[in-house]
Amino acid sequence: MSNPVGWFEFYEGVFGFKLEKLPGPDFEYWTFPMEREGKGAAGALCKYEGLPSGKNSVLVYFTCEDCAVEETKVKKLGGKIEKPKQSIGEYGFISLVYDTEGNMIGLHSRK
Repeated sequence: MSNPVGWFEFYEGVFGFKLEKLPGPDFEYWTFPMEREGKGAAGALCKYEGLPSGKNSVLVYFTCEDCAVEETKVKKLGGKIEKPKQSIGEYGFISLVYDTEGNMIGLHSRK
């Protein structure tokens, strides 16, 4: 069994925020920072025995100032780029990347 600390450092390093560990009865539960009246959705990372990471069916996009900046951080922290920054027309730009556990996430920016 490996220690998932690098996984959480990946998100903290790429996006510049701290995750908070919440108590869970039989799983690890880490929450993203949240503003109760803020825009967007809060979220969490959970680790359950028997449910391996990677190849997940839900793709979450994290809002960024510029996808290219976060792509650089992803590579430095051991993640991989699936699709580099590309235009999605009037909606801005996206990148698809993998974290260090093999989970794909999206990056979205307006510039």
